[in-house]
Amino acid sequence: MIFTHDTTRLALLAALSLSYAGVCLAPWLRARARRRASDAAKAALANSPAWLVAYASQTGNAEELATQTAQSLQLAGIPVRLCALADLTAIDLQQAERALFLVSTYGEGDAPDNAAAFMGRLMTGELALPQLHYAVLALGDRSYGQFCGFGRALDAWLAEQGASRLFERIEVDRSASATIEQWFQHLSHLAGTSDAPDWSAPAFGDWRLMRRQLLNPGSAGGPIYHVELAPLAGSLPDWQSGDLVQVAAPLDPAQPREYSIASIPHDGGVHLLVRQHVHPDGSLGLASGWLTAQAAVGNAVQLRLRQHRRFRLEDNAQRPLILIGNGSGIAGLRGHLKSRVLAGQRRNWLIFGERNAAHDFHYREEIEHWHASGDLPRLDLAFSRDQAERTYVQDRLRGNADEIKLWLQQGAAIYICGSLAGMAGGVDQALQEMLGRPALDALAAEGRYRRDVY
Repeated sequence: MIFTHDTTRLALLAALSLSYAGVCLAPWLRARARRRASDAAKAALANSPAWLVAYASQTGNAEELATQTAQSLQLAGIPVRLCALADLTAIDLQQAERALFLVSTYGEGDAPDNAAAFMGRLMTGELALPQLHYAVLALGDRSYGQFCGFGRALDAWLAEQGASRLFERIEVDRSASATIEQWFQHLSHLAGTSDAPDWSAPAFGDWRLMRRQLLNPGSAGGPIYHVELAPLAGSLPDWQSGDLVQVAAPLDPAQPREYSIASIPHDGGVHLLVRQHVHPDGSLGLASGWLTAQAAVGNAVQLRLRQHRRFRLEDNAQRPLILIGNGSGIAGLRGHLKSRVLAGQRRNWLIFGERNAAHDFHYREEIEHWHASGDLPRLDLAFSRDQAERTYVQDRLRGNADEIKLWLQQGAAIYICGSLAGMAGGVDQALQEMLGRPALDALAAEGRYRRDVY
């Protein structure tokens, strides 16, 4: 080994050593920086809401509809960020997976005042949005030459950036209620299947209508039918309680209707609970009319299964369950009860409401059998019209507040299935009163507060 005291050589050697170390260290530093940036991005994404609801409003109509949209999603248990379009940044859009835009057009195709900044800042350039799934509700007036001009421009720009439509743009002429109703119909489907970012799904299969039974003869409400279906060919596919089916009606196959599955594979077929919808002119709903009246037993039905991860039992399979519902919502709860009984899980509490016990106690014999056998030890019923003072499921909740709290302390999960208007909102309000909003939100974040409402 050669040693030297030449300071010039020593300095040169040190410089070379530092340079080499820098060359070796640089990739590590860059990798660490990338990891930190990735971690920061993931943290930001994890803290961001699942859905953006953005509005551009000139007179307030779009803002009002956006508020109703956000409230509907929140009632379905979906976290939402509601904001003016002008408040959205490029980072907001790039981090979001789902976004709903409700926008008006001002004058001859112009953006409303509170959207002009967004249009100038973002829509004049490019922004990669391959992860974004979106829908647009465009409000306008056909008396103007550029009907829904800004809504169309926004829709086109989002698609050009690589974003995918959840469904085709809906255009509203002067706040036409029938068209706005289409938006909320789509919204109810999205809220029920929010784990699926788009409408891609397996092809429809041929199923046979095996059985149909009217469950509520004499009811003051619309006719409701128990329907059983089985595949025409092949083995029965697998599904879990909480999942859905989509049925394509022959007169409108492009717009499939979704129904909660009221059975489990162990039953040998798909069971549905279908309320027959009658339009003001007396005609039947396309899907409900086909399933309840027009299709003969033995006919083929176009059907496909759809996972509904937000309403499956999954991590709650071993927990006590509080099941709350009304009307045809008993379908999704029946599926869960069947799954629990088969698995020997007996900590079950059903709170169910309808009009009259004599006509509207759907699956009465089955439910009373589970109650008597101990598979359903807690059963509370609310038949609203069987007494002078109307009683609903939320009233049963309030009357059992201490017991609800005890079950939750013991780790119970709450599942709600039924109507979004009235029941779901009333139940949410009652739970908020007894638990507090932060505690209820914490249950939802933990997956212990799940809703399938429509």
